[in-house]
Amino acid sequence: MSFKEYDKKTYIADLAKDFGARRISKRDFLRKAGMMGIGFSAFNTMLLGGTRPFRGNGLIGDAAYAQDAEMNKWLKDVSTPFKGTKIRYTSEATPPTVVLDKLKGEFTELTGIEVEIEIVPLEQVLAKATQDVQGQLGTYDLYYLDQSWVATFAQDTVDPVQYYKDKPDLAMPGFDFEDFSKPLVDGLAVYEGKWAGIPFDIPIMCTMYRADILEKHKIAPPNTVDEFTAAVKMITEAEKGNGMYGTGLQAKSGHYSLNCDWTQMVWNEGGSIFGADKKFAGNDEAAVRGVQLYQEWLKNAPPESTNSTWDGQWQMGASGQVALINSWDEFFPGWDAADSKVQGLWQIKRPIQGKHGLRAVDKAGFGEIPNWGHQGGSILGLSKYSKNVDAAWLFMQWACSKDIMVRCTLGGGFAPMRISSFADPRVKEKEVVGPGTTRHLPVVLETINNDMASEPDMPLWAGFSNNEIPVNLGKLLTGQDFGGDAKKCMDTIAAAIDAAVTEAGL
Repeated sequence: MSFKEYDKKTYIADLAKDFGARRISKRDFLRKAGMMGIGFSAFNTMLLGGTRPFRGNGLIGDAAYAQDAEMNKWLKDVSTPFKGTKIRYTSEATPPTVVLDKLKGEFTELTGIEVEIEIVPLEQVLAKATQDVQGQLGTYDLYYLDQSWVATFAQDTVDPVQYYKDKPDLAMPGFDFEDFSKPLVDGLAVYEGKWAGIPFDIPIMCTMYRADILEKHKIAPPNTVDEFTAAVKMITEAEKGNGMYGTGLQAKSGHYSLNCDWTQMVWNEGGSIFGADKKFAGNDEAAVRGVQLYQEWLKNAPPESTNSTWDGQWQMGASGQVALINSWDEFFPGWDAADSKVQGLWQIKRPIQGKHGLRAVDKAGFGEIPNWGHQGGSILGLSKYSKNVDAAWLFMQWACSKDIMVRCTLGGGFAPMRISSFADPRVKEKEVVGPGTTRHLPVVLETINNDMASEPDMPLWAGFSNNEIPVNLGKLLTGQDFGGDAKKCMDTIAAAIDAAVTEAGL
């Protein structure tokens, strides 16, 4: 590692510690981290200084299933040289990590390898991982990596596909790398032809609707943006007197949740955030059309939408305030919880599509992928500096194996990383109304494989998506500025972002 790279990582680690201690603001942290090449992608920016949202009662189900006997025998045999070893893994509180923390005792009982999973806020994960690779300390054997960190940490992790080939004596039988969805591998795990880790978490936007309300008003589940908009308006007009609106939004001013809604509206109208020339494209005709449509949706949403993030949006669905939502699939299990007022009433489908088609990937910039389903994900990486790399490799294979991924899904209700998990009989059995439901997962798999969209992969994006974009959009939506003029708002954002990109030399 060059002195320059060493100094850069020192700066990033110190910056993350300063934010964790609240010595600097989130805005300053994101801006400075972005200048150092560290961003935060899609779903994970929300985790700074906090925890995963909408993890209400009923999401965690029963994960106590018997593990595969052949895997148990293999683990017992292969782990003999590593008994008494302790490995460490640091992560924020993703659903798979939370469930894995409950299951790790089984691995220890089989192998004699102790596992310490340190669950901390995302900025601390960054600080710890950066400090560890900076000094090549090997304090942590496994890293949780936001997808936008992959380029920064790829050189510090072991390629799991290559290691599997290089260490046949430690290669778990039937691990099957082909079982990971190709869009997930390409979008999350691979950097410059190398696997930096294994896909581990993937929230994604789908369209969800109250079947009873749509049936009441003889409305078909919407497939298009126009159908969604028409349904939202019709239901608001018919049901507002009963306290129900057509849709609910995560439109809190200055919050990343508003940026998530906005990016999807831009893609739905055939636009992109950046153009191929790396200029901000959020103020072109297609993107402005998306903002104008969002303004229309807001008129048909609960007033608290402009003060709501994903948690508030989830609550609108849980309380019966809204009939249609185009948002995160992770909302769904909580609506089916044992104590839910709307248990069994919500249905899910692939995300709505716009009539203008999608902007081609080669017409967008900074690795952006316009599509119908906004995603955010992460990977699990094996540290190159681990002092117990083989023991950690055994745990990583176990944690990402077919059996354990299924059990994590059953325990948390989130989308699994493996194709086979979606078809596993244990998962299919839970495709019924009730706690720990998996009845949304067939749609989630279709969305991952066909509709997965990704925000720009650029270091400054975390700052833009938490500051310039949602702050100015918030002013527009609440009437604080721009006089309701979407184009004027987006031109203001464009000027600020283009200037910052130019200054950064991107």
